[in-house]
Parts: sequence; C-alpha cells; structure tokens
Amino acid sequence: MPIDDYLAALGKELWGPRRRKADLLAEARDHLTDAAEAFEADGMDRRAAEKHAVADFGTLEEVAPGYRADLAVSQSRRTAVLLFAALIIQPIVWREGAWSWNSGPDDPNPLNDLLQALVRDVGTIAIAGAVLAVVAAGIGLRYPLVRDHLAGVTTVFALANAAAIGAISLLMALTSPHPNGLLGLGVVCGFVVLPLLLVAQQATRGLRLAWA
Repeated sequence: MPIDDYLAALGKELWGPRRRKADLLAEARDHLTDAAEAFEADGMDRRAAEKHAVADFGTLEEVAPGYRADLAVSQSRRTAVLLFAALIIQPIVWREGAWSWNSGPDDPNPLNDLLQALVRDVGTIAIAGAVLAVVAAGIGLRYPLVRDHLAGVTTVFALANAAAIGAISLLMALTSPHPNGLLGLGVVCGFVVLPLLLVAQQATRGLRLAWA
C-alpha cells in the first residue's frame, strides 16, 4: 500500500483532538518517508520502497490502537483543563454581594447553607483532581501503564463532578434566600451550568476514545 493511501486509511481509524491527530499522522508520514527513502537507496523503485516501509510500520490493526490511546490521553487533558477553567471562576460567581441576586437582606436558610458548604468541598476536590489529571496526562504520553488507565479515570471523574456541581448549583439558586431568584438562576445557568455542560460533552468524547 502506498504511503498516502495508508495514512488516509489510518486517519479514518482515528478520532479525537484534531491537532494531536494531525501531529500523529505527520510523525507517521515522516517515519514512513524516511524508511521508503532508505529502501530506495538500497535500489528499490519508489512504489516498492513505500510498500516495504508500510509493511514494516505495521498493519492498521496493529498501529491504530496505540494512536487511539494517545488521542484518548490528549482528550482527557483537554477535559481536565476545561473542568479547571469552569470551576476556578466559581468563587466570583458565588461571592456575596458581587451580583444583585445575592446581595441585600436575606433570611437564614439551613438547606442553602448546607449546599454552599457542599459545593465548596466538591469544587475543591474537583479542582485538585483536574490539576492532577493535567499533570498525569503529560506523564501518560510517555508511560503506557499510566496512559492505559488515565483517560477513563479522568473522563469519569470530570463527568461525575460536572453533574454533581451543576445539580448542587441549581439547587443553591432555587433555594437562595436572596431576592431576585430568577436573576440568580440565570447567572448560575450561564456561568456554572453551561460551562459544566461543555465539560460533560468533552468527557463523553473522552469516554468514547477510552473505550474504543
């Protein structure tokens, strides 16, 4: 199989972050081109040299799983970065008096106080986990043992935290003792729920890659 045909077929077997996929295919092309040129130097014609280079590189069934694992790690890193970004702005969203819907007099509400404490604890764990996942993703690209488990763990972690924090935040807005509850709900949907939905979308893509 010529190099161009092989790379086209390999590209169809892969999905995930576009930039990383393009980098992997470019690296494969460079390797195949160098190998083909070496065979040409030994006296083969170009077509035969490319076929030998492709044969030595491996079949799609042999090569594609490793590339998919690499893409899964890259996707998990993207998911972790997005989770971190979505959560790091939360202190501003919930800061007392920063918005009209959470300023002014209010009545004690034990349920809302409990939810606030809960979302702080869960959010802190999620932020710490997201930072660890980003660091682990860099390690995972070099160590297969980490790579094989990182993508699935990271995406499940991100998906669970996105669902939990999103639900708690909505309950906080609905049980807020402050006036202008509808405005508060709009702020929560725009600055909490929407970003976390994007995290969940990226995590779902990561799960598809991890389980491929």
